[in-house]
Amino acid sequence: MFSNPLTHARHINSPKRHHRHWAASLFTPSLLALSIGSLLCNSATAQTLKLSSPDKQIVLSLSDDTGRPEYQIHFHGKSIIEPSRLGLVFASLGELGQGLRIKSSHTASTDGKWQQPWGEQEWIKDQHNQLSVVLTNGKIDLNLEFKAFDDGIGFRYHLAAQNALPANTPLAITDELTEFNIGQSVKATAWWIPSRGWNRYEYLYRTSPLNQVDRAHTPFTFKLIDGTHLSIHEAALVDFASMTLDQQRDGKFKADLTPWSDGTRVKTQAGFYTPWRTIQIADKATGLLNSHLILNLNEPNKLGDVSWVKPGKYVGIWWGMHLNENTWGSGPTHGATTSETERYMDFAAKYQFDGVLVEGWNQGWDGDWFHNGDQFSFTKAYDDFDLPAITAYGAKKGVRLIGHHETAGSVTHYRNQMDDAFALYEKHGVTQVKTGYVADGGQIKRIDENGIPRHEWHDGQFMVGEYLHSVTEAAKHHISINSHEPIKDTGLRRTYPNWLAREGARGQEYNAWGSPPNSPEHTAMLPFTRMLAGPMDFTPGIFDLAPKGLDAENRVQTTLMKQLALYVVLYSPIQMAADLPRNYQKHLDAFQFIRDVPTDWYQSIALAGEVGDYVVFARQAKDQQDWYLGALTDENAREVKVKLDFLDPNKRYQAQIYRDGAKADWKTNPYDYVIETKEVSAKDSLTLQLASSGGTAIRFKAL
Repeated sequence: MFSNPLTHARHINSPKRHHRHWAASLFTPSLLALSIGSLLCNSATAQTLKLSSPDKQIVLSLSDDTGRPEYQIHFHGKSIIEPSRLGLVFASLGELGQGLRIKSSHTASTDGKWQQPWGEQEWIKDQHNQLSVVLTNGKIDLNLEFKAFDDGIGFRYHLAAQNALPANTPLAITDELTEFNIGQSVKATAWWIPSRGWNRYEYLYRTSPLNQVDRAHTPFTFKLIDGTHLSIHEAALVDFASMTLDQQRDGKFKADLTPWSDGTRVKTQAGFYTPWRTIQIADKATGLLNSHLILNLNEPNKLGDVSWVKPGKYVGIWWGMHLNENTWGSGPTHGATTSETERYMDFAAKYQFDGVLVEGWNQGWDGDWFHNGDQFSFTKAYDDFDLPAITAYGAKKGVRLIGHHETAGSVTHYRNQMDDAFALYEKHGVTQVKTGYVADGGQIKRIDENGIPRHEWHDGQFMVGEYLHSVTEAAKHHISINSHEPIKDTGLRRTYPNWLAREGARGQEYNAWGSPPNSPEHTAMLPFTRMLAGPMDFTPGIFDLAPKGLDAENRVQTTLMKQLALYVVLYSPIQMAADLPRNYQKHLDAFQFIRDVPTDWYQSIALAGEVGDYVVFARQAKDQQDWYLGALTDENAREVKVKLDFLDPNKRYQAQIYRDGAKADWKTNPYDYVIETKEVSAKDSLTLQLASSGGTAIRFKAL
């Protein structure tokens, strides 16, 4: 039988639980009753435990009555995850799954909030009920921890040191048995990208019946026939392999951990925790967008004072290389020169941008850099790039240089130079660095302890550690990181706030050379899929949408107004105005919105949308009364009515509206737009007319 939760209400121990703090935290009988009333014991040999979300709409059941632990999830009284296996397999211990029984359990409840130093929402509510369970096979105990929020479920494994497993006993995980058994699979729709492919996470999202999915990356989003939306992902991925999903039978997805080059999934030791396995649950698509489940399952800030971490907007010597106007390597059209960087700094200063990104400044880009990452120097600049002079020039202008480190996947070579590289940047006042890991999936190059080259996946355990190592080393120099070709986001920005953003999906550059380029639905897909994980450095703001002509394959498949809407819809604390400076001069009236829009928010609300079709976001600027709205659609023109009840009811606002014109169409007339103003209040509504692959961007300026 179970212990009285009132005498054992506590959080299960975590590796760094002493870092945990709440602005408010309540452990009360009324909250605990939600868990107490839901714990059942069927018999002395078979047990079922139940855990409810605070609003009681989500109910998780854990049972051992089949001779192994299985969980099930109900939402509004209906089963949405059918009984699904749990467990891990080890090289030395064998399977910890079949034969495990519930040994003991305890419960706790939390009702609090915590503050982000930057983000899409300053204050995050953390209200959940918790169930911690000890499973045993008579020899080994395996702990399970579940947390039930109103927006979903998180659970993780913990194999504590014990008599049969002394602390630091080496362990090799060969498989994870966790399943996600979706009973309504035949009539469910999924939006997904394939895992374990050469292009990492950079695929166009597929829409298919759920039972036609093969192996998929997470976040993995799907909709049941009754309209319930779910997304499977993970939180706090540290020192573990990334979890992908393998559909083994229709609707039955199994955790598929990305392996090391030797086939081992995870190399660890007794006392380890897995990342949280997460299931976000909502009545409709926008419910997923308004979820903070992933952040809530990460540990609080470990870096201390992070006032040096600064959100902002930047321009850069970048798009010209993608258009083949400039080169990364040295030569007559080299982009990263002292004069060109100072020209960009002049532009940034004139239009109040914080920084200038410069790619191709350091030696090693000449030749086939994609396959020759061992040639990069991260401390030696090309002769035509004067780092001290450039940073001094920028300091006078109030514009910082944003650094760049491309590794081409040669990560040991990068690690060996990392401290010197960050020290050089710190010396010259560089506080943000974009890192790159351009290499095919499975082709990350590391040198092992015997000097032998090994090739790993970007999302294997080794690289999970390398990405985090770069972030923590950068923090020692007060430098923030923007990772490209990254490991997927799992909410670690809460724990390490200098990890500002990541790529991890098809970004804007595919419109310059991709075949095919990004589709009109792509940016209507990203908020409900990739961006459930966290901020993305998509690099929006292209104004010359078709430099090779409207009929060319490589062009931006949006209207100009959709490019503005991206600044609100696709959240990042560092947003780029990605086009060439000359192209903004042609549309300075539209460029004003990019100048005005913030990158740090007090609150954010998804107002409307359907996966891959359209989305509408409203965000309130931090430390301001102003609100911003972004709306965009796929290839289908549509009309969307938006209530303005998110505005302060005691204020009036000037709505500065940037919208598609009556004849706008992404294929034939992408530059037709209207800029207008009107006075509005929280009692009003606006009807947005979105052209094909079009958008609307609005600043609500408080009067």
